[in-house]
Amino acid sequence: MTFESRGRPYANPYAAGVGLGLVLLACFVITGRGLGASGAFASAAAGTVAAIAPARAQATPFFASYLREPGGAWQAWLIYEIAGVALGGALSAWLAGRLRRESERGPRISAGARLLFAFAGGAAMGCGAALARGCTSGQGLTGGALLSVGSWIFVVCAFAAGYTVAPLVRRAWV
Repeated sequence: MTFESRGRPYANPYAAGVGLGLVLLACFVITGRGLGASGAFASAAAGTVAAIAPARAQATPFFASYLREPGGAWQAWLIYEIAGVALGGALSAWLAGRLRRESERGPRISAGARLLFAFAGGAAMGCGAALARGCTSGQGLTGGALLSVGSWIFVVCAFAAGYTVAPLVRRAWV
């Protein structure tokens, strides 16, 4: 069974790419900043620490930088961006007839193992985002659009890592 047979076909990738580019351009024009996701999680972490231990949050330079945002950490626009991504993804899946409670996996891997690998991969990407000073969207979209050499190196390394790891996990999907 192909993924396309489980609902309406996905959006045209070229049209989606142009749309994403226009969203990135609008983001630069309206906010003066590009797109990114890891800042939302850092801002939420800063807000959580500030709610539990305000003095500690102010004393930690990493958290304090997010607390200086206009309106505080919970008012950072990146939090609303991530909420919009989640809601938009759910709405898109619903409109395309693809909204289901299931775990996409191959025949040789259990749902639990699939979720464990997804969590481990997400954690690795989160650590990588912290080390790279930006997530895939921030480095690839925003940094790439600004022709940042470091961002282009990041994108090349991300694709190289994907092509290197793909054969190792492929047997779980076929």
